[in-house]
Amino acid sequence: MPQSARLPLSHASVCLDRRCCPHGSPGRRGPKPRKVPRVVVLGGGTVGLYTARRLRKRLGGREAAIVVVDPRPYMTYAPFLPETAAGSIDARNVVAPHRRALKGADVLQGKVTHIEHAQRRVEITPEAGDAYWISYDHLVVGLGSVARTLPIPGLAEQGIGFKNVEEAIALRNHVLNRIDVASSTWDPELRRKLLTFVFVGGGFAGIEALAEVEDMARYAVRHYKQIEPEELRFVLVEGSRRILPEVNEELGGYTLEQLRKRNIEIHLSTFLSSCVDGHVVLSTGIEFDADTLVWTAGVKANPVLADSDLPLDKLGRVTCNEYLQVVDAEGNVVPDAYAAGDCAAVPDLYNPGQFCPPNAQHALREGNHLGDNLAKALRSAELEPYKHKNIGAVASLGTYKGVAQMFGKIKVRGFLAWVLHRSYHVAAMPTFNRKLRIAAGWTGSLLLRREVVALGSLHDPRAEFRAASVPASAAASASATAAAPAAAAAPEKPAAS
Repeated sequence: MPQSARLPLSHASVCLDRRCCPHGSPGRRGPKPRKVPRVVVLGGGTVGLYTARRLRKRLGGREAAIVVVDPRPYMTYAPFLPETAAGSIDARNVVAPHRRALKGADVLQGKVTHIEHAQRRVEITPEAGDAYWISYDHLVVGLGSVARTLPIPGLAEQGIGFKNVEEAIALRNHVLNRIDVASSTWDPELRRKLLTFVFVGGGFAGIEALAEVEDMARYAVRHYKQIEPEELRFVLVEGSRRILPEVNEELGGYTLEQLRKRNIEIHLSTFLSSCVDGHVVLSTGIEFDADTLVWTAGVKANPVLADSDLPLDKLGRVTCNEYLQVVDAEGNVVPDAYAAGDCAAVPDLYNPGQFCPPNAQHALREGNHLGDNLAKALRSAELEPYKHKNIGAVASLGTYKGVAQMFGKIKVRGFLAWVLHRSYHVAAMPTFNRKLRIAAGWTGSLLLRREVVALGSLHDPRAEFRAASVPASAAASASATAAAPAAAAAPEKPAAS
């Protein structure tokens, strides 16, 4: 590593085998400290955060130096994104700041751009500055997933993702802004386009986002005399024959029925063919204009894994055994490498031949289990296999509405399912601070009305300043341009005698 790229890590992380005093004071010579292994955790999401926290709890600060790498300074609790988009939860309360939640660990903010496990090093590219390499003794891969997009004409330009809190905030502001704009125009075609909202993907993320945002929009138009509720058009496009594959067909059918009662158009066994300039074309031949298109049609493993020497399966996930150790195609353990979460193919011991689903329920437990196993590995103890029987699935369909399937057989609908959804996820939210803030926000929402104001300028706060600056500079430029030929044409003034 070049001298200019030294890392801002703590003494425990950097000073692994140098001769120095116990407290790191350079003026005193002391006994040579014991080498402390460095554990680098790639990804500060659910897996990375819980792994680092559990490892720190098991080992303290003297048996391992923990380094967490993530491009964002916080962990986003994804199950709360739909309620964030609907304004039911403050966006700041669905994230856990790394500096606060990972006390005792070093946090590096940057994007992982290359992994060379054979050399025990990874390349990190920060938002500002040059890329650099850091070395490690043990690697934890918890990079998670990214949106799986398709080469559909217009999708990159028109689509809105739904993987992080920034996108949830943007979607909320965008929807409310479209309602504001529509209330101020008398062009029927434009109004129809502005008030049409398309969601692609009928899994948990898509259904919850659609239901929560539709619920918010219906409430918002109560305050607009110019817009009738019937003018709002919500459309769901799903490629398979059913929605919510995470629950049984009975609950999926119930959800379908409830959404249709809310006048939401649902197109099953249908694909998005094009959306150029907001003109939506479906595989069934249906065409219409829409100014909002939300893409929730699946995820894929982080693409940086393809630029590594770690063994991957056909879906681009790191292959693992039941101990969350990385293994090659023959099942041989890759030394000092571990993985879990959406980017890992973790065998499901309760369903032989299958892998653990990529959801928050497994990610949280895999993170804790990986922290325990890594602590045992550093102490040369026997590892424990990861196994977790799915306790069920819960989904919110808007305020006071939901579905839940618990322990495989118990099916819950309506208000009770909504309560179960909120109770389960607030309990799973990391840090007591965030649990309390979310609960307080919900309590306030029961007593006060929902806020439906759009803060669209948040996404480009300098736009107004630029608009105010351009005319002045343009006028000055035009004045100077006009003055130049006039001066050239004017006769030279004689010198005073």
